[in-house]
Amino acid sequence: MTLGELIRNISTTDVVGGVGVEIKGVEIDSRRVSEGCLFVAMRGTQVDGHAFIGKAVGQGAAAVLCEEVPEDRADGVTYVKVKSTEDAVGEVATTFYGDPSHKLRLVGVTGTNGKTTIATLLYNMFRKLGYRCGLLSTVCNYIEDEQIPTTHTTPDPIELNRLLARMVEAGCQYAFMECSSHAIAQKRIGGLRFAGGIFTNLTRDHLDYHKTFENYRNAKKAFFDGLPKGAFAITNADDKNGMVMVQNTKATVKTYSTRTMADFRAKILECHFGGMYLEIDGREVGVQFIGKFNVSNLLAVYGAAVMLGQKAEDVLVAMSTLHSVSGRLDPVHSPEGYTAIVDYAHTPDALENVLKAIHEVLDGKGRVITVCGAGGNRDKGKRPLMAQEAVKQSDRVIITSDNPRFEEPQAIIDDMLAGLDARQMKKVISIVDRREAIRAACMMAQKGDVILVAGKGHEDYQEIRGVKHHFDDKEVLKEIFAEGK
Repeated sequence: MTLGELIRNISTTDVVGGVGVEIKGVEIDSRRVSEGCLFVAMRGTQVDGHAFIGKAVGQGAAAVLCEEVPEDRADGVTYVKVKSTEDAVGEVATTFYGDPSHKLRLVGVTGTNGKTTIATLLYNMFRKLGYRCGLLSTVCNYIEDEQIPTTHTTPDPIELNRLLARMVEAGCQYAFMECSSHAIAQKRIGGLRFAGGIFTNLTRDHLDYHKTFENYRNAKKAFFDGLPKGAFAITNADDKNGMVMVQNTKATVKTYSTRTMADFRAKILECHFGGMYLEIDGREVGVQFIGKFNVSNLLAVYGAAVMLGQKAEDVLVAMSTLHSVSGRLDPVHSPEGYTAIVDYAHTPDALENVLKAIHEVLDGKGRVITVCGAGGNRDKGKRPLMAQEAVKQSDRVIITSDNPRFEEPQAIIDDMLAGLDARQMKKVISIVDRREAIRAACMMAQKGDVILVAGKGHEDYQEIRGVKHHFDDKEVLKEIFAEGK
């Protein structure tokens, strides 16, 4: 593809050099540039890609897309100037990879909690319904059965289009992806065409990046503002921001609810640790999930499948066979008769939802022991709120390390404990070492109790001082069970 063909869909302010040059790849990381590539100089939150133009050219870049054309230009290299490379990169990536999102039906899921569960369940459901599918999620990316490790909830625009193009080559008819607020704000999904979008809920998160809740909310809303006519937008009517999300969308709006009138409705008929019996739109179905928040997740899945043209009966049959996503209300049963549940809950709202789900099943017949922490170098304001939520719904709480990153673990724990009064502190102990904290919870537990190990879920590492050390909550629990109390 020539450079001229590649930049045909973007507005340029200047072009220095010829546009007939053949482009063999597009990269935003100068380390990945090879002969014949277009290098896109992005202004990131940490580094400015313009500082690496010389390196990219030295590695063989045939052209550079930038906001400032360098004075020291290399012979034979074309420099394309635009107002914003962040705005342009999505369109360029989409064009280079043959516009893959137009060749399959792409559904995006955004919100604070539930994104991974909903996207993964849609992927699993549509495969059970006989379709070839792709998944882009926090836990792992999939092209049919092929697993592709992930480093971000939503990849950069070039990697995203590269993966979508591979899905098209593999014959995928559908793709389901999480759309994080960072990705929306940073235009990583620019240039993609979505067949539909789903809003889950909105609670405090990522304020270290967005600074205010309004900025965070508006980033989510921008996704729905960008949906085209002919797409669908399914929103959670039980969330106070649910209708805000879709007030300016061109898409067909549908709602789901467990509490009020909506297009897709459900209620719990029966609940136990093995699952629930639900009534969805007047039909009964057994599912292998627990918790009211999972009823909302399943309703979103059901609604999206129906909007994608599937028969309601077929959707419910497939739904009854689905299992919970790894690290989401993931139970491990001890030989002593108590249950440990591993969950990714890392916001106050998510912790509240998981603990409520546990109490719905326990129904007062056992104690709840919660092990939780908070991540380092992230929104400090939610730390005391996490501790308060844990204490409110637990009989005992152990505050410990999560991913401290570049902060001192004890300092993070102190921030959490600062949210508790003297009465609340009587329920709480703190143990910095996460393994020992989990072991202490197991020592406290008796038959019929539930231990919630919250915060890391599917993660199999603990990030300390820039190094990821192997650590898997489920693995640790099984080791402790094997040792006995």
